[in-house]
Amino acid sequence: MEIKKLVNRSLLAVLVAGATSSIAYAEDSQFTFITNWYAQAEHGGYYQAKEQGLYKENGLDVTIKMGGPQVNNTQLLVAGKADCIITDDIGVMMSQKRGLPVQLVGTSFQYDATVVITHDDVDSLDELKGHTVLISTAAHSSWWPWAKKKYGFTDAMSRPYTFNVQPFVMDDKVAQQGFMTSEPFALEKTGVGFNVYSIGQEGYPPYGNSLACRTDVIEDHPEKVKSFLTASMNGWKSYLADPSLGNKAIKEANPSMADDQIAYSVEKLRTSGIVTGGDAETKGIGIITPERMKKTWQMAVDNGLFAADDVELNKVYTTAFINDVKVTP
Repeated sequence: MEIKKLVNRSLLAVLVAGATSSIAYAEDSQFTFITNWYAQAEHGGYYQAKEQGLYKENGLDVTIKMGGPQVNNTQLLVAGKADCIITDDIGVMMSQKRGLPVQLVGTSFQYDATVVITHDDVDSLDELKGHTVLISTAAHSSWWPWAKKKYGFTDAMSRPYTFNVQPFVMDDKVAQQGFMTSEPFALEKTGVGFNVYSIGQEGYPPYGNSLACRTDVIEDHPEKVKSFLTASMNGWKSYLADPSLGNKAIKEANPSMADDQIAYSVEKLRTSGIVTGGDAETKGIGIITPERMKKTWQMAVDNGLFAADDVELNKVYTTAFINDVKVTP
């Protein structure tokens, strides 16, 4: 009888230990990712990876949270509410300047998706001198200083962009910023003639929709970071081939996203080379390189965004993970 009790107790201990181990594994697999806007095709690779089970295959239970105009995802990252976020190269450099524990690990796009939209009588950005250009507040600490130096723009030309295309439609002397996959779609419905100039393809060096993680996540859980990048880049490859799974998840997260808008955005993502072009073609989707990061850092220094001594370039990013992922298109 005593032997039977001992066996039962031992068996119970094993079961409890096994259950505890499973719970610990499940908790350790949790990973929170915050995007930079409401769910849209520009985040398609991540939603595709989630819906296709790619994160699960790589040992992660990923929660994707939407960003938005009232969401400071860097603040949430630093506060421990996320493991990684979508951000931008200059933003991470400014975070480094403030001593925040944030580091770039990869990217979504091989160039910035910001565009400058002009009326169709403007044949180059050099011809915008003297026009009014509607730009966001964030542009003053990112691409606008670059544009001033490259094209001779002045601050007197700039006015606030309110994410509404009507001021552009109503005034043929106004240009505006936009996103490659968004504002041009809205303008096509107005019947107004316009030209679109991609600042990334005009020479603005930062990547687009870059990925940053908290440094303690990178240091303490490197396997999570690599698994996240591996699944995400495979998600992007899958999404561009057949976006149906990702689009379904996008519309569930953001019901206001229309089918025609998603279709337009996906087509731009496919044809522009923003995901699969450039270095990504041979080095893999999501790749970032020291050469490009140095160009961005130097541009920021040259434009007075920060002093060279304020930001150590080698602390801004790491290629240790994305170099090993290498998901070629």
